[in-house]
Amino acid sequence: MTEYKSVNVQRVFIGSGCNRIVNNVSWGACGLVSFGSQNAVSIFSPQSAKILTTLPGHKASVNCTHWLPSTKFAFKATGWEKHYLLSGDAEGVIILWEFTLAENKWKYVSQLPKSHQKGVTCITAIVTFQNEAIVASTSSDCVVNVWKLDLPAFGGDRTVTCLDTIFVGLKPMVTLSLAELPGSTTNLILAMGGLDNKIHLYRGETKGQFVRACELKGHTDWIRSLDFSLPVTINEEPHNLLLVSSSQDKGIRIWKMALIDSVTNINKTKAENTLAYYIKGPIFTSGSFSYQVSLESYIIGHEDWVYSVEWHPPSLTESGSCFQPQSILSASIDKTMMIWQPERTTGIWVNVVSVGELSHSALGFYGGHWSPNGDSILAHGYGGSFHLWKNVGTGFDNWKPQKVPSGHFGSVTDIAWGRFGEYLISVSHDQTSRIFASWVEGDHGTWYEIARPQVHGHDINCLAMINGKGNYRYVSGADEKVGRVFEAPLSFLKTLNHATSHLHDDLQADVQVLGANMSALGLSQKPIYAQALNETRDKSGNEGFDTLESIPDAVPSVLTEPPIEEQLAWHTLWPESHKLYGHGNELFSLCCDHQGKLVASSCKAQSMSVAEIWLWEVGSWKAVGRLQSHSLTVTRMEFSHDDKYLLAVSRDRHLSLFSIDRAEGSDEISYQLITRQEAHKRIVWACSWNPSGHQFATGSRDKTVKIWQVQKEQSCVQQLITLPAFKSSVTALSWTASHTNDGVLAIGMETGLIELWGLSLNKSEPKSNLLIQFDPFMCHVSSVNRLAWRNTENDESNDMQLASCGADHCVRIFKVSFV
Repeated sequence: MTEYKSVNVQRVFIGSGCNRIVNNVSWGACGLVSFGSQNAVSIFSPQSAKILTTLPGHKASVNCTHWLPSTKFAFKATGWEKHYLLSGDAEGVIILWEFTLAENKWKYVSQLPKSHQKGVTCITAIVTFQNEAIVASTSSDCVVNVWKLDLPAFGGDRTVTCLDTIFVGLKPMVTLSLAELPGSTTNLILAMGGLDNKIHLYRGETKGQFVRACELKGHTDWIRSLDFSLPVTINEEPHNLLLVSSSQDKGIRIWKMALIDSVTNINKTKAENTLAYYIKGPIFTSGSFSYQVSLESYIIGHEDWVYSVEWHPPSLTESGSCFQPQSILSASIDKTMMIWQPERTTGIWVNVVSVGELSHSALGFYGGHWSPNGDSILAHGYGGSFHLWKNVGTGFDNWKPQKVPSGHFGSVTDIAWGRFGEYLISVSHDQTSRIFASWVEGDHGTWYEIARPQVHGHDINCLAMINGKGNYRYVSGADEKVGRVFEAPLSFLKTLNHATSHLHDDLQADVQVLGANMSALGLSQKPIYAQALNETRDKSGNEGFDTLESIPDAVPSVLTEPPIEEQLAWHTLWPESHKLYGHGNELFSLCCDHQGKLVASSCKAQSMSVAEIWLWEVGSWKAVGRLQSHSLTVTRMEFSHDDKYLLAVSRDRHLSLFSIDRAEGSDEISYQLITRQEAHKRIVWACSWNPSGHQFATGSRDKTVKIWQVQKEQSCVQQLITLPAFKSSVTALSWTASHTNDGVLAIGMETGLIELWGLSLNKSEPKSNLLIQFDPFMCHVSSVNRLAWRNTENDESNDMQLASCGADHCVRIFKVSFV
């Protein structure tokens, strides 16, 4: 058996959406953005619009992330060689990560002690000294924890000390903000807001406990976001601290915390009973200083819940000192982000910039964030999507949308490469299908989402690309009894031509459909014809309101640069050409033969009659066969490379092999069950054929992978070899040909890990050997649902590409180099 000297794996692309939860995103002083993607912490660069890596470690969905230092404290960390990230999950665990700037490397540091009993809802932090930070976290368990972190900037041990645990009563807090009190470097103020509609202020020290100072009333619904400014000068009075709060009452309030003369306890008691106390606001004492909190401003402008507010990051002056710009960014579920600034003459806060999602299918923003220098703003939305605007104007504001990474916000259930390997299509439980392609920019290509062919009303479980000649088509199966056939419109074919710079022109000749429209109350996507589009453009745009029964038409167009979310969500749909009726339950698996003549489908089943495999003829889309063998759901099917056999594996732990014959010059299909036998001791999740032989692999929950050989003479299958037992369930397999031996088998597991194995299947002595285990930082953090090797027209290279998808909402592409 000839072995490769080495196998190298590089990360090419990660596509993933953001968890749909408030406080999930953080923009760090290092310029990188962190967000939770199911159980992973994902890191993306706004400059390159690429997800750089995912951090494995959480065992539950990541609720919130927070950079140390954040954009607010970038001026305190100018010399830091290492930056830190905190992430909290739905089980109450908070993890500290370390990022080395020079080496661009990530490291798991530790799990913070004293975990919360329920999901973490907010993490905030303040850099108090060059290498010291105070961190506070809140959870649904009605507890706020405060920690002190010693973070040596140039090496040494990192220590975490729990300073205090605050019980907040029966109604949990959902947002926190920390600040240093004006006039002092050791006294801190902690603001918290939540379900009781009040803002609670706690005073404390960098080394001690926090004590309740006062509470601020005014909001009439849940408090959703709080943010302290740096100390500012107001009306020539220094040492003022501003706190901005937002609520589900649609309002934003700015509170002023002013340093006043020292007040004795006796005077304070008297002061609390005076009218001035109620007019000017509560007074509290911290150390030798006293502070009065008053409502500075009340801002109304949003039409729905305001989920986040954030002060503009501090700016550095030429002298080296920093000051707090009077500018606030707010994000709301009303689909808009707004920048608010006070008027120079009156001091009234007004909206100076408003950006938002115009798509009617969107459901608003969960949060908004400033870039470190304040020239960009980022929002994350209900659809797991990011929206980035940059101020490109010189001397005036001109905010333009920018490219951002995108991906699914639910478990990605299936993937398939285009017929020539020029794009990758994926389907997900987020009820969408998406197409990713390498967009050629200069000398190299960068992967982007370029189309969203299907936006559905059911979770999509499977898909099959139609091989063979003609236009691009695929079949998808969702949590419904119908299979749906989609065909590429002309706008997509021309966009793909722009993206990849080479397209088979014969595909465009017969395509008359420009795009597709989603019906208002249905699931079908109706075609838009080129001549019909011209007619609709001539109509007046004021014929009706945007209601459920009357929704705006899609405007399919040829994209000359990677699209942004607003274009993807509505204008890149594919028309639905056929429906496949027959199954009695939700579809679960689909596959197409290599000639593009047959599609096989299966559905969820608990009896033999329902577990039938249906065969459909491509083109006429008639049912031409019903194959009975299994008694439970058929989990995976695949045709052999010469289309003579159909292999199926099932939850009933068996495999079935059918022979498929098509008579010469006839459309008649004949099929026969060759064998049905028990393959594994547990559910069989995956199967894959050898691309150049009649051997196949099966993978199961029993943590084994077995290689089988079809015996034509005896009409049976024989087990050749069992690979060494794995540490977890095997959930995905993909076999590809290689220049030596009998190919390479990619194996994906329930833990998210991926391995490559080399196979040599001599009849006398079949062998297997482990080629490489992928780095866990490259892999999925939850179950791998599907693996697929890219079909490339150039077979001379030793470089191959492997795509994977998983329950962690990620689509990944790897470059595998055999040396």
